[in-house]
Amino acid sequence: MQRVPMTPRGYSIVVAELRRHKEVLRPENVRAIEEARAHGDISENAEFDAAKERQAQLEGRTIELEMRVAAAEIIDVTKITPSERVIFGVTVHLHEVETEKDVQYRIVSEEEADARAGLITPTSPIGRALLGRSEGDEVRVITPRGVREFEILEVKYI
Repeated sequence: MQRVPMTPRGYSIVVAELRRHKEVLRPENVRAIEEARAHGDISENAEFDAAKERQAQLEGRTIELEMRVAAAEIIDVTKITPSERVIFGVTVHLHEVETEKDVQYRIVSEEEADARAGLITPTSPIGRALLGRSEGDEVRVITPRGVREFEILEVKYI
């Protein structure tokens, strides 16, 4: 099984969602199926069909979450000896060459990603370009907004 890197926060998000699926959503759906069944003939019962479809969706997502938890490799950068290299979990302070603005990104798992908040995944265009690079490196990134150039000012293990 391929390991899935996660920050401690990302791992807790996945575990909380899994718990919610098992303890809240699944029982609610079982009750919905029982109520729909109580209405009589299930062959033409739209409520029953909808509840069964919802059950399939919930089970699929539950299995996906269980697999993510099982494959999780929790990376806590506060427990890693800091270096100037960009790795999963670090915060990177960048200078965008064209706009002359400084930006900051933290490389996190899918569960935490929010580009507007500066939380990007290692598979995003900027995340891919930064991984393995060091302070002082210049990086060209092809993004949906076009080519962007950055200089890595600082790598923070916080």
